[in-house]
Amino acid sequence: MTRILATLTTLLALALPLSAAELGDDGLHKPTWLRDTFKDMREDLAEANAEGKRLLVIWEQRGCIYCTKMHEEIFIDPKIDALIRDNYFVIQLNLFGDIDVTDFDGTTLPEKDMARRWGVVFTPTMMFFPEEVAPDQTAQQAAVVSMPGAFGKGTTAALLNWVKDKEYLSGEHFQKYLARTMADPG
Repeated sequence: MTRILATLTTLLALALPLSAAELGDDGLHKPTWLRDTFKDMREDLAEANAEGKRLLVIWEQRGCIYCTKMHEEIFIDPKIDALIRDNYFVIQLNLFGDIDVTDFDGTTLPEKDMARRWGVVFTPTMMFFPEEVAPDQTAQQAAVVSMPGAFGKGTTAALLNWVKDKEYLSGEHFQKYLARTMADPG
């Protein structure tokens, strides 16, 4: 009987994600690399720059199966986790949340209204920002790229590297970069 219980415990442990992020009171995943800030994009950008990291905003919502996929299958991959942890200052926003967010242009709105302002209609959506944003720009205008949806490890890692390495400045479209890097992973 003890052997059966030990086997069942082992099988259950193998079936669960090893280090998936805990859920917060808001129903969103809370990986350890998330930053808890006052949600002022100007301050968050300055803090990201001070740490030599890129600002990344991830929009999620309670019950989002695609967000769960990203947290349980993609973000826990050691290479992707390290890419995020080492290179990104990550803020999480709730598509239907009520916490005030201050845009780069100084406009303050609840998360759900800021999502509409920024054109976010799907979760997860990752928005990546340059090191400098003009004081009259909105996040939607300033974003280097916004990526709605859940993607596999290869596409996610490529996107994180494309932004980190500023490949977008070369003029190469992300899809071309993705095809090139997936064809030559070396």
